[in-house]
Amino acid sequence: MQSGWRVGSIFNIPLLVDPSWFLILVWFSAANSVEWANRYPDWGAGLTWLLGLLTALLLFGSVLVHELGHSLAARSQGIAVNSITLFMFGGVAAIDRESKTPGGAMQVAIAGPLVSLSLFILLSAIGRLAPTSPLTILCLNLARINLVLAVFNLIPGLPLDGGQVLKALVWKATGSRFTGVRWAAKAGQAIGWLGISLAALLILFVPGGLQGWWIGLIGWFCLRNAASYERLTTVQEALVNERVANAQSREFRIVDGHLSLRDFVDNYLLTADRPEYFVAMDGRDRGRIDPESLKAIDHERWPWIRVVDAIEPIDRLASIADSATLAEAALLMEERQVKRLVVLSPIGSVVGTLDRADLTRQIMQRLKIVINETELKRCKAEHCYPSGFNLGAIARTLAEEMA
Repeated sequence: MQSGWRVGSIFNIPLLVDPSWFLILVWFSAANSVEWANRYPDWGAGLTWLLGLLTALLLFGSVLVHELGHSLAARSQGIAVNSITLFMFGGVAAIDRESKTPGGAMQVAIAGPLVSLSLFILLSAIGRLAPTSPLTILCLNLARINLVLAVFNLIPGLPLDGGQVLKALVWKATGSRFTGVRWAAKAGQAIGWLGISLAALLILFVPGGLQGWWIGLIGWFCLRNAASYERLTTVQEALVNERVANAQSREFRIVDGHLSLRDFVDNYLLTADRPEYFVAMDGRDRGRIDPESLKAIDHERWPWIRVVDAIEPIDRLASIADSATLAEAALLMEERQVKRLVVLSPIGSVVGTLDRADLTRQIMQRLKIVINETELKRCKAEHCYPSGFNLGAIARTLAEEMA
């Protein structure tokens, strides 16, 4: 999450505030003010409202320090932290990439709860050793909040810190980050459904309270984000496991390099039977001829110029081995900003082409996603990915995580 207003920075990490944070700040302030007034009626309305606002602000201050723990742990591994954002459900550190090892992932995941536990111990000590006053009671209240923050975040399901811990443990045990994410995402979805079910019971049988609605929102948040983790990981795993040879298109023609341009135009272009033409001569594939490039050559010279003399050499083309993964192919297309790749065999012969529509079709088939042929035709014509299924961006994220 990187949306919101920038309100400053901490350790050179931009601090952002999402608009939803202000709504929850007002609610928490009011709820805490009422609680303070009920527990200490002799303190007066002004003091209880001030303490209610301070409790809410210090709660989010605790969340900020919690996220800073994750951020500094990531930085210690050379991972950039783009921002920390406060929003209605707490906070999130936008960490640039995944840790390279399960041990590193564990360190980043556990850092936040350890910071919250440390705050609990520190604030409890201050509250118990100092003379009793509104401030010491505030310290004890904030200590309990940090304990709840640490324990809640250690629930073993994504997107919570405990889910990241579970992911790291399964990653370590199986050797597969994908398996770790899948287990943690499934656990997160189960926790989300449990929260929604509990919320429904509270709303039905404990009328008049807001606890049920809040638990339901948290359950929905966990369910939604855990499902997103699982979808992303499933697509990433498919990109890594699928090979270019399975997705390539064979809609091309091999043309004899000895042909004149006039014969090439008359025998091939006028029939327009293939979108790509490659030129071979003396038993070797030499390159590609672009029909558009012929416009720059005087038509009267076409009978005297060989096709091989008008090609783009094969070593200058954006090409990829047929044994490469689709993740490598998607990343290469984005880096080179090309419409399609030339697929080469181990001996350097042209065996196919691969564009974004070909890549999309193969991934969708692997994941058993219903294919919209009209949409794929549009993607092939416009050299793009379907809306909401940008495999190039997913491949780039995967490459950054595995770097």
